[in-house]
Amino acid sequence: MNHKLLAAVAAIACLPASLLAQSNPVAQMEGEPYIHDPSTIVESDGRYYTFGTGKGGLVSSDGWNWTGGPVRPGGGVAPDVIKLGDRYYVAWAVGGGGMNGGHKSDVKIMWTKSLDPASKDFEFHDVGTVASSDGFENNDAIDPAFLLAEGRLWLSYGTYFGTIRMVELDPKTAQRLPGNQPVDIAIDMEATALLHRDGWYYLLGTHGTCCDGPNSTYNIRVGRSRSPLGPYVDNFGVPLLKGGGKLVWGSNGRGRGAGHFGLVDLGDGVEKFSFHYEADMDRSARSVLAILPLTWKNGWPVGQENLRPGTYEIQSERGGALQLAVDEVRLPWSWTGFGPPKEPVKPVPDQTLEQNRAVWPKGNIPVDMGAYQVRPNQHWTIAPVTGAGGWFGAPYVKIVVAGTSHALAATPTGDVVAVPEYTGTPEQLWRIDMLADGTYRIVPKATPDPMKPLALAAVGASTPRLVRFDQNSDAARWTFRLP
Repeated sequence: MNHKLLAAVAAIACLPASLLAQSNPVAQMEGEPYIHDPSTIVESDGRYYTFGTGKGGLVSSDGWNWTGGPVRPGGGVAPDVIKLGDRYYVAWAVGGGGMNGGHKSDVKIMWTKSLDPASKDFEFHDVGTVASSDGFENNDAIDPAFLLAEGRLWLSYGTYFGTIRMVELDPKTAQRLPGNQPVDIAIDMEATALLHRDGWYYLLGTHGTCCDGPNSTYNIRVGRSRSPLGPYVDNFGVPLLKGGGKLVWGSNGRGRGAGHFGLVDLGDGVEKFSFHYEADMDRSARSVLAILPLTWKNGWPVGQENLRPGTYEIQSERGGALQLAVDEVRLPWSWTGFGPPKEPVKPVPDQTLEQNRAVWPKGNIPVDMGAYQVRPNQHWTIAPVTGAGGWFGAPYVKIVVAGTSHALAATPTGDVVAVPEYTGTPEQLWRIDMLADGTYRIVPKATPDPMKPLALAAVGASTPRLVRFDQNSDAARWTFRLP
């Protein structure tokens, strides 16, 4: 582990030291993340892809910086993508959606062995039409979404014009199973997605209005069922066939109108969800891709913000607050006995940074954990770093002792220290991943493998170190509390 970390740190060039704390917790993606109706994000040949309405899509190597480029034939609206075996299947709709005044539509499927146009395996093959609407029935066959669960392949589709429907496909070919008839499972939603977890089937869909920029009211809601064919109900027992749905995420900060949920399961208990904001107010109110943490509470998915910039106590789930390992500076105090005071009471000021840092040594300072006492050596300011990049919707940040330039840094031996000056090197940059239970893991940018990272962990009651993250242990789980 130590040799790998040393090699990773040495191999990455230093980053610019220019900084900008983002006050906006929403605007996050870099590059050109412009897309509408993004499909589930999938990995192909080491890069990540999502496709949207029209022929285009987005590609990224880190889930943070997205550029246009992926192509698929067919055009149409609101595609979805799933990998089955060595093939990527793409479902999309042609017609419908009220465009040209009609709701006659077909859901078609095609496949390719690579999503990279430069690959020799990039070639789309038609599967055919798997669902249709005739323009008169109570359904509009667009916005398809895949789910592979318990060995069976399902496809949901539909919009506000009528019902959401489910059909079953052959998991080997993605063709409609012979004789399979569509089942109505919801109303008053569109842009559906499907999840399967702990024996429950979840139907997520978008309520509200779309395609009206900052005036769009899109919001993502969910119901669940023990059967893929329903009945789906929300947390109050209201059936989705009667318009129910528990809120998962909506407008937030500078992002307006959240729609088209897609699960991003990064392993190790880190789950996120992709979607689009109808309007990013910092990008001319254009529709953009977003990725945020997903947690679970009482069996329901809950969208979350990334950790906001600010000053925090960083508390280990094992016990103990992250702190500079310096000599204690005691607060002035004298014993006056118990019982009522003889003198008038007055506020006692907290210890100041100047008082606390009087005993700090020069150079690198070790970091350990101790009982939280509201001391300056236990307070850390976290801020995103401009130009440092990010990973799947979370920016890389600097973590400094509040009011100072002492920055938390990884070392080649797996220890953590506070260096006297932040310079922007990779070992001084961190990503903070929210876990599915709402706690966090803290990962250095210099980790050898971002998908199986080293993470800051309490390997003892007072000893933080970088170790391989273990989702079954509380050692590398942290909470951030306001001082």
